[in-house]
Amino acid sequence: MNIKRFFTKKQNIILIAVLCTFLWGSAYPGIKIGYEMFSIPTEDLYGKMAFAGYRFTLSGILVLILNFMLFRSIKLPSKSDVPKVFLLGVLLTGIHYTLFYIGLSNTTGVNGAILNSTGAFFSVILAHYIYSQDKLTLSKTLGCIIGFAGVAIVSLSGGTINIDINFFGDGFIVLAAFVSSVGFIYSKSLSKRINTVALTGFQLLFGGGMLILISVLNGARLSGFTLQSTLLLIYMAFLTAAAFTLWTTLFKYNKVGQISVYKFLIPVFGTVLSGLFLGEQFLSFKNLIALSLVSMGIYLVNSPAAAVFLKDLRKQHQN
Repeated sequence: MNIKRFFTKKQNIILIAVLCTFLWGSAYPGIKIGYEMFSIPTEDLYGKMAFAGYRFTLSGILVLILNFMLFRSIKLPSKSDVPKVFLLGVLLTGIHYTLFYIGLSNTTGVNGAILNSTGAFFSVILAHYIYSQDKLTLSKTLGCIIGFAGVAIVSLSGGTINIDINFFGDGFIVLAAFVSSVGFIYSKSLSKRINTVALTGFQLLFGGGMLILISVLNGARLSGFTLQSTLLLIYMAFLTAAAFTLWTTLFKYNKVGQISVYKFLIPVFGTVLSGLFLGEQFLSFKNLIALSLVSMGIYLVNSPAAAVFLKDLRKQHQN
């Protein structure tokens, strides 16, 4: 099979991009269901780290296997790059997912799906100050404003801003999104020297291993293994491995904007699947407005077509 031809065929691009966003969206209810199956209480920090560690260590192994299947080779990082890849694993898997897993245990899957989307806007803002060729444009600025407005609506309660913000829930989700953005910015510099799929596999392996080590040293262990819970853990590992591998392969053979625009579907799938599998209320007016604004914001910051349209509209207005 010609890999390049397969990943550049229009209908395949759409199907694969939608599949990736569906897989990422399914992680929100998957994590919360996992807490129940493995009997991990809300206050059990190291139990959550063990759960995440098992998932991402297995994901890292699967990513490296998929990388070998697709490209028939696995290029190991150089000695000088190993500490940098380890640091990326600590940041992008260790710290990011520790915050995320704690946050999601203290809020709803619907809120988590919407609030975690702030990562798309943090990335755009950080890139503006770090990369000279990735400045804020009208569409990116408008997308960030609309997206953060959607996030603010999540905090509305009874028509007013809820001052008593759930910091260890919603707050940790937003912090996790920020750390994730920093991690992805850092990974961009490493990906110039290391194959992106291999980089993802090794950082997941390092980060997941670190989480397991910390949880074990603190006396935590993952218990409650049944057929159902084991299958869930395997699925959680698979979704990470498959989505990252397919997504980065799409990036390899297509324009970034052509693929990134589909990211708006992640909070949509996350919200809907949380409603279906967790029985959470997601059809409320507040949630639908927040989800619409966040999805629109993600579309605007990633869509080249939107950027061109707004640029032309601005020129017409000036004339």
